[in-house]
Amino acid sequence: MTSTEKKSSVPAPGPAFKKHTLSLYVANKPGVLIRIAHVFARRAYNVDSLVVSPSADPDFSRMNIVASGDEKVLDQILKQLNKLVDVVHASDRTNDDVIHRELALIKIHCEPDMRGEVLQLAKALDCDTVDLGESSVTIEATGRTDKLDSVSRVFARYGVLEMIRTGKVLITRGETITA
Repeated sequence: MTSTEKKSSVPAPGPAFKKHTLSLYVANKPGVLIRIAHVFARRAYNVDSLVVSPSADPDFSRMNIVASGDEKVLDQILKQLNKLVDVVHASDRTNDDVIHRELALIKIHCEPDMRGEVLQLAKALDCDTVDLGESSVTIEATGRTDKLDSVSRVFARYGVLEMIRTGKVLITRGETITA
């Protein structure tokens, strides 16, 4: 068997391979993040974004994780996460009716003669201008992941110099507590 004929250890994307949004309620202790990351690493599951925020109780934190991989493996990961001592609760929120948002800061190449056009476009896309440089404009975009992806595509023609995204944060609707 030649090297090009060898089977890849990385699963090929398919119908069961998708992005999942997980919500965790965890003890606010040193080492919790590494133990959670280790669960994903053992199963060769890729973490696309991770956001940790304080909860109303200072002894606990909330985590939002977006991860890509097979749904069957995700079920195993969730079971393992829920067995960790410092994880109070972990759940898959991918198909739940939740409110989720991201924040992006996008620095766009923008010579002075294009500034008006870029600023109008930013306003039309409901973005805030947060910095004006000699040859750049930095905008802030918030919203769902697909909106930020669209904003990024629109400004790509001008040249995106840098883009920083927070990752997905989410909260359940109504009286239900997240995680």
